[in-house]
Amino acid sequence: MKTLIVSSLAAAALLASSVSFADVMDQDAQTALTPDQALQLLKDGNARFVAGESTNRELLDEQKATAGGQYPFAVVLSCLDSRSAPEIVFDQGVGDIFVGRVAGNVVDTNLLGSFEFATAAAGSKVIVVMGHTACGAVKGACDGVELGNLTALLDEIEPAIDAVSTPVGTDRSSANTEFVNRVIETNVNMQVNELLRRSDVVRGLVEEGKVTVVGAVHDLATGEVRFL
Repeated sequence: MKTLIVSSLAAAALLASSVSFADVMDQDAQTALTPDQALQLLKDGNARFVAGESTNRELLDEQKATAGGQYPFAVVLSCLDSRSAPEIVFDQGVGDIFVGRVAGNVVDTNLLGSFEFATAAAGSKVIVVMGHTACGAVKGACDGVELGNLTALLDEIEPAIDAVSTPVGTDRSSANTEFVNRVIETNVNMQVNELLRRSDVVRGLVEEGKVTVVGAVHDLATGEVRFL
């Protein structure tokens, strides 16, 4: 079990190097982490993933070890896309991170309530809103796709499209990869702002220095997560 007392950002690196990530996060280790240290653990995990050095885990053992309780250190809001799984790209195990997934990684009331639980009640230290390259939801929004309930979901991405300015005559469809990538990043930043605007609970924790909220974009071609 992880029982180290972490007192500085440098100690987060020590935690990553000296503690087996096959061990589950316990309450002492979660409590000891600062928001910056929690974010660094995600960055370190992604670096391992990109380098092809992901941790060899005993997932069933982790499942059994966390059956009595969980102490995730981070929350990730990501897209539904099957190629962008936070647990994998951040090289985390069972019980390490909360994950909320929805096409286009857009914030809604249910997710806000989930994030408030994860931070205020369950002790997580960082929330990451993570988009990804070649996002089908963003492409669909750019193309004005309409399909049942998906139509209303894609409407949530419209403000990001409108916020991206382009010269007159520029192709603003999914065929323009540069435009799509700009919308993806803009949407992430806007969802971060929306989360903080709509959740008094999370905003209060951020103001107290207990939680940090950041945006990121996962590159499907390289696996790298770029923090905004």
